[in-house]
Amino acid sequence: MSALPFLDRYRTSFEATWNDDTPIEQVRFIVLDSETTGLNPQVDRLISIGAVAVCANEILLDDSFDVLLKVQENTSAVTVHGITRDEARGGLDEGEALVRFLDYVRDGVIVGHHIGHDISTLDIGYERGWGFRTLNRSLDTMDLTLHLERDGAFAGRPAIRSFTLDALCDLFGVIPHDRHTAGGDAFITAQVFLRLLKLAARHGRTTLGQIAEPFETTQS
Repeated sequence: MSALPFLDRYRTSFEATWNDDTPIEQVRFIVLDSETTGLNPQVDRLISIGAVAVCANEILLDDSFDVLLKVQENTSAVTVHGITRDEARGGLDEGEALVRFLDYVRDGVIVGHHIGHDISTLDIGYERGWGFRTLNRSLDTMDLTLHLERDGAFAGRPAIRSFTLDALCDLFGVIPHDRHTAGGDAFITAQVFLRLLKLAARHGRTTLGQIAEPFETTQS
C-alpha cells in the first residue's frame, strides 16, 4: 500500500472494470464538465468540476459531483463562466477537489463533449500534485455523434450544420439550462448522451467498445 490511501482506493476500483464487450446498460458513465481559467491545460487551472452519473439509460441525480475551486486571479474566461476570484474565496484548494473527484469517479467511463480538454486539465493537476494520470476510459459525445451520422442515424432530420453542444441541444430538444456552469453543462450533456445512446442501440451499437470508438475522418 502507498502513502496515498485515496490513490490506492482509486487504483483498486479498476481491478474488475468494464471492457469493450460490456453492454452499455451495465456501465457507470460519469458525464463531466469543468470550467477553467483558459483553454491551455498546461498553464490554466480548474475553477469548477461538475459531473453526474448515467447508468442503465438513466441520469442518476443522487450520484453527482459539483465543486468550486479557489481562483488565484481573474482571466478573460470570467466572461464565459462568470466565476470571479472573490466569488470563489470559499472554494476548495485544487488538491482537495481532485482527491474528492477521484473518490467519486472511481472506474466510471468519463463522458463529455470535447472531453479531451477536461481530461487533460485534470491529468495535469494530478501530475502536478502526485505524479500520476487518470486511468479512466473516456467517450467523447462529439465522436459518437459523428459515428451515428455516418451510420445514417439522423436520416430524415434537418441537416446538422454544427456539432456544438448547443446545436445538439437544438437537435434533441434539450433545454440548455445553466449553460456554462460545470454542473449545468454536465446535466445538459447527460441528456444529450441519453438520446445518443438510444440512437446507438437502434444502429447496432450496444457495447462500450462500439460507442467509445474514436472517430476517424478518413478510413483506409
